[in-house]
Amino acid sequence: MTSSVFDSERLLFTPATPNTDAIPLIFAFPNEYSVGITSLGYQVVWATLAMRDDVQVSRLFTDTHEQLPREPEILGFSMSWELDYVNILNLLESLSIPIRADFRNERHPLIFGGGPVLTANPEPFAEFFDVILLGDGENLLGDFIEAYKEVRSASREFQLKRLAQVPGIYVPSLYAVEYLAKDGAVKSINPISAEIPAVVQKQTYRGNTLSASTVVTEKAAWENIYMVEVVRSCPEMCRFCLASYLTLPFRTASLEGSLIPAIERGLKVTNRLGLLGASVTQHPEFTELLDYISQPKYDDVRLSIASVRTNTVTVQLAKTLAQRDTRSLTIAVESGSEKLRQIINKKLHNDEIIQAAVNAKAGGLTNLKLYGMAGIPGEEPEDLDATVAMMRGIKKSVPGLRLTFGCSTFVPKAHTPFQWFGVNRQAEKRLQMLQKQLKPQGIEFRPESYNWSIIQALLSRGDRRLSQLLELTRDFGDSLGSYKRAFKQLKGQIPDLDFYVHAEWSTEQVLPWSHLQGPLPQSTLLKHLAEAKSYFHSCQKQLQALNL
Repeated sequence: MTSSVFDSERLLFTPATPNTDAIPLIFAFPNEYSVGITSLGYQVVWATLAMRDDVQVSRLFTDTHEQLPREPEILGFSMSWELDYVNILNLLESLSIPIRADFRNERHPLIFGGGPVLTANPEPFAEFFDVILLGDGENLLGDFIEAYKEVRSASREFQLKRLAQVPGIYVPSLYAVEYLAKDGAVKSINPISAEIPAVVQKQTYRGNTLSASTVVTEKAAWENIYMVEVVRSCPEMCRFCLASYLTLPFRTASLEGSLIPAIERGLKVTNRLGLLGASVTQHPEFTELLDYISQPKYDDVRLSIASVRTNTVTVQLAKTLAQRDTRSLTIAVESGSEKLRQIINKKLHNDEIIQAAVNAKAGGLTNLKLYGMAGIPGEEPEDLDATVAMMRGIKKSVPGLRLTFGCSTFVPKAHTPFQWFGVNRQAEKRLQMLQKQLKPQGIEFRPESYNWSIIQALLSRGDRRLSQLLELTRDFGDSLGSYKRAFKQLKGQIPDLDFYVHAEWSTEQVLPWSHLQGPLPQSTLLKHLAEAKSYFHSCQKQLQALNL
C-alpha cells in the first residue's frame, strides 16, 4: 500500500505548522492502516499531536507510513489488541531500534506506549517500552510532551527519572521486581530509588466533552464512518468487566454542549454515524439524542450503535435503527442463569431479555445478537441448561427474529474483582455443549476460540518475565501450541502456563500490577469479590438444604 491512502482522508481538524525546533515524533499503530485508522483512540491522539506546533508527527502502520523523520526523538504505539505486540517488535526492528528498552542508548528515540491493553496490565510488555502512559490521554498526553520538553537535551537516564514524576507516566525500568522463586509468584515490586513514586496512578479525564472522529476515510475498516463517544465506562460494574472497572467513573458527553455539535460536524462529511461506548443507551438524554438523529434531514444516515443495555431496548430505538439501515442489535446477557447473573452483578432478568427481543422485532429489526460467557466463576452444568432454556424462550416469544448467541470463555482481568480467579478448565467442553444444544434450535452459535481465551488470560495476568516468552512465540507463531512450546523451552525459568491461566490466586499475594493503581483501591475490589462469593455460598447452602 502506498501513501495514497492518506490522500483519501477528510480531516475534521486543522493540523498546526510545526516550529523549526519541533520534536520529531512517530506515532504508530501496530497493525494495518485500515484497522488503525478505525481506532478512535488512535485518531484522537494523532490529531492532538498534529495540532501542536511543538511536535512534528508522522504516522506509521504495518503496511504504510507517512514520511518518517531521520532522527525521531519519540516513537509511540497505541495498543488496542494484545497480539499486536508481534507487530510492535517487528516495527522496532524495521527502524533499527533494539526491541528491549535496556539495550537502547542515547541515539535511540524514547519508546512510549498507551491504549487499553497497556493501561490494563503493561507488565508482559514492560521490557519493550521506555515509558507507558496509563489511562485517559486527554491530559496525560500534554503532560508527557511538556515534561519531555523540559529534559529534551538531558541524558536518557535523567529524562526517564523526570518523566516518572508525572502522574500516570510509568517507567518500567525504574521498578525492581523480586520473585519468591524463579518460577514462583511476585514477592515485591519497588522503585529503584526514593525519588520515584512507589505507585503509579492511572489518569482519569473528568470532562463532559468526549472523543469524536478526527478523520473520515473510505479506506477505514468501517468505511467512511464518523464515530462519536457517547459515554465512557459503564455504571453496571459486572464483576469480570474491564471496560467498566478500569475506566470508572461513568461519564457522559454533554448533549447540547458536545454531542450534537460533534454529530453535526461529522455528518457534513459522511452519512455513516457510529455511537460508541460500553453502555450507550444509558446516557441520561439518550431519548433526546435518538429524537435528534430521527429528524427527516438525516433520513439518509446509516447508524451503528455499540452494545446496548438490554432493558433500554425500546421499540423507538429499534425503529430508529431500522430506519437508519441497521438490521441488528447486540445485547450482553452473559448467562441465562439468574444465579450467575447475581454472582457477576449483572442486574438483569430473563423477562427483560425477552421484552428486548419483542421490542427489537416490533421496531423492525431482523437480527438480535446476544453475548454470553462460559466458565464464569461459580458456574455449574445446570447454569448452561438455563442459558439454553433462555434462548429457547426468546425464540418462542419472537418467531421470525434471527437469533445469534456469541459466547466467550471467562478471562480474569486486572483491576476487576475477578482478577484472582483462573480460567475454568471445563470451559471448552461447555462451549461445545452449548453448540450441540443450540444448533438444532435454529440458533446461530458463535463461540470465541477457547485457545485465544487462554492466550488472553496469560497476557492479562502476566508479569514481566513473560517478555522472554513473547520473544520466542514471535518466532514460533501465534497459536496456543507456540506458547506451550515456548513454556517448555523456558521450563524452570518462569512459572508454567497453568500458574498464569488456571490457578486461583491468593488475595494475599502480590499481583504483577500491584504498583499500578486503577480507579478503585484493592480493598474495594476485595469487598466486591466477597459479595460475589457470599452469594455463591448461600446458593450452595440452599441447594444442599433442598437435597437433604
